[in-house]
Amino acid sequence: MNWDIENKIRSEGYTVICGCDEAGRGPLAGPVFAAAVILPENIDIPKLNDSKKLTEKQRDKLFDLIKESALDYCIAQASVEEIEEINILNASMLAMKRAVDGLKTKPDFALIDGNIARGFDIPATPIIKGDALSPSIAAASILAKVARDRYCLEMDKAHPEYGFAKHKGYGTKDHREALLKYGPSPMHRKSFLKKLLGE
Repeated sequence: MNWDIENKIRSEGYTVICGCDEAGRGPLAGPVFAAAVILPENIDIPKLNDSKKLTEKQRDKLFDLIKESALDYCIAQASVEEIEEINILNASMLAMKRAVDGLKTKPDFALIDGNIARGFDIPATPIIKGDALSPSIAAASILAKVARDRYCLEMDKAHPEYGFAKHKGYGTKDHREALLKYGPSPMHRKSFLKKLLGE
């Protein structure tokens, strides 16, 4: 991972670049989270990487380090109700737009993880596998992932029978068995469960 993407955008005249990523598109329950991060130019944050390639302990440590190091950051979400109403892709975009819009330092360019970047009020470009290529996006991926995982711990306290602390809402065997036994909670995305519950 290096600063080539950010430096190329800077060479085009942009000065305040944020990275943005989401966490939680795949789970059967809970909001989708997103984060936007503006890092100091060419800062070195040891072990910064795609959140999926890090252990939980590494992510937790980097979560604090990124928040301390960033020029600005914002963590946002789109609710289960919004996911149901506008679908998970649009809800992910909405959460990312909220994260970018929530930055106090206004960016003039956004790097978005994935292959779609739409609905932003500033120039934005999608970067496929951006969380493994761009430090700005990698930092955003860690903030979003850790924030969502911590939210899942709160869901677990409210609905301990489903095991959210363990599977973070993903459709594991234990989670599917709990759904069949107890039915969905208010935190479940009903549209994700139709096949499982035979609706």
